[in-house]
Amino acid sequence: MIREDLRNIAIIAHVDHGKTTLVDEMLKQGGVFRENQAVAERVMDSNDIERERGITILAKNTSVCYNDIKINIIDTPGHADFGGEVERVLEMVDGVLLLVDAAEGPMPQTRFVLSKALEMGLKVIVVVNKIDRPDARLDEIGDEVLELLLDLDASEEQLESPILFCSGRSGTASLSQYEAGTDLKPLFDTIIDYIEPPKGEEEEPLQMLISSIDYNEYVGRIGVGRIVRGKIKVNQQVTVCDYTGSKKNYNSKIVSLLQIQGLNRVPVQEAQVGDIVWISGIEGITIGDTICAVEKPEALPFVKISEPTVEMTFSVNDSPFAGREGKFVTSRQLRERLFRELLKDVSLRVEETESTDSFRVAGRGEMHLSILIENMRREGYELSVSTPRVLFKQDENGRKLEPIERLVIDVPEDCVGSVMEKMGTRKGELVTMHPQGSRMRIEFLVPARGLFGYKSEFLTDTRGEGIMSHVFEGYESYKGDIDRRNTGSLVSFETGEAVTYGLYNAQERGQLFIPAGTPVYEGMIVGASPKTDDLVVNVCKKKHLTNTRASGSDDALRLVPPRILSLEDCLEFLADDELLEVTPESLRIRKRILSNTQRAKNRGNAKK
Repeated sequence: MIREDLRNIAIIAHVDHGKTTLVDEMLKQGGVFRENQAVAERVMDSNDIERERGITILAKNTSVCYNDIKINIIDTPGHADFGGEVERVLEMVDGVLLLVDAAEGPMPQTRFVLSKALEMGLKVIVVVNKIDRPDARLDEIGDEVLELLLDLDASEEQLESPILFCSGRSGTASLSQYEAGTDLKPLFDTIIDYIEPPKGEEEEPLQMLISSIDYNEYVGRIGVGRIVRGKIKVNQQVTVCDYTGSKKNYNSKIVSLLQIQGLNRVPVQEAQVGDIVWISGIEGITIGDTICAVEKPEALPFVKISEPTVEMTFSVNDSPFAGREGKFVTSRQLRERLFRELLKDVSLRVEETESTDSFRVAGRGEMHLSILIENMRREGYELSVSTPRVLFKQDENGRKLEPIERLVIDVPEDCVGSVMEKMGTRKGELVTMHPQGSRMRIEFLVPARGLFGYKSEFLTDTRGEGIMSHVFEGYESYKGDIDRRNTGSLVSFETGEAVTYGLYNAQERGQLFIPAGTPVYEGMIVGASPKTDDLVVNVCKKKHLTNTRASGSDDALRLVPPRILSLEDCLEFLADDELLEVTPESLRIRKRILSNTQRAKNRGNAKK
């Protein structure tokens, strides 16, 4: 059976190349919204964090109807840390739209997601987006994409992929870079003509692969997947097999069946080959499972998801301020929340440690784990997290291997020297370097641990004009020691409230992180010292009062505005002997050993 009335596509691209904005226009021109309907920008980014940061974190489904043909569209994340989302949803589609920025060209994540699509034999439509940018390089972009396809061993058919020129914001597309488009009709036509319709055996027993998981408090776990063979109906009895082929649930019943129409999930009684559906009623369903007919249980192969490269320790908050701001503070609640995250995030790993209060959490990068922490604190969780660590491996000869990232940096020409110097100290190897107008694009292979804490330094060195992005490249032999941080910490001497007089004296020692009136405790970090050693400062110290007044002595003290750290800034700043205390209202960096006296004794013993 060939479903001529259906096409399944995913939109893949590097972060910020305009995937979600293009989907907005496809929905508008596909008739999903009324003529006078007010529509938010980036309507697919429904999560609060996605809207705040302007990035897509979770892959999402939508559909449009064009010439009586339904086009299922999956909007995927562009950031390398959420590559696991992209890898598994590619199982549900027959082709991809590869978006490339008309000025930036192919970037690291473009390469990563494109290689996955080519491995699976998917058809590719290249879309050069943002052609209305003043610095667009339309003549060169096509050649760069072709070079990338050659580099990734694309088949002859994939090398002859059609190229369109779009402006996602204006909602226009054309087949020639020299002609301005008026609407997205050329894009819809190319999708229907070039992407193959789903094929399958309609009369054979049911087979459906679960590629994504959703959760609802009323119906429990919801499996999302594409029907590969047969039909599925409400109240149908099915068998569930995991990807190894062993049966999990012998007789389960499909309680509800939903399909996407526009932005809404609509209940249906029956679905057939090629349809992407949401099913509920099966206990313990997970990503990689196959829903089969009872009479013919056969598992489908599941794509191998790339392994995590970075880990952190999540533990119960045991600071003096523990339990004041959070709703969920116990180890049992922390454990339940982390294991619940595993149900829908296949790239995450959670392991229990010897301590009942701590858990090792491994992910694809710092951002992957920081988004999890941010979601948890918004839900009311209170916890402490350790500094990020890379996961090392050993080869068959016993050599130590570490994860290497491909880093692409785009900077003004006068900033190249400082970038090269910093990359040298972080064991980065220069791969290519070529000018783009007044800017320079430099590509490095650098150890993943060499990038910890580099982003804020990079933005300072390039005066905020630099763009950096990286993607996991592979494992190579250990490159040697890298200094994580070249500054020390300003550590609070006592518990109390920071006052202007104490902060005024402390600001001469380094940069402060807190304003006056902030509650502090002994061992809490209140700033950064330019020297490598830690300094203990008393920010609670009040001015000694006398009954004599001197001219000018009571003038207001001027404080330098403190540097308020975001969650990512805190994780970058953390040293090995420090922890980050995360609560719904506050982020506090602290020493593992809070007592200043005990830390001094330990340092003395270490020197002996």
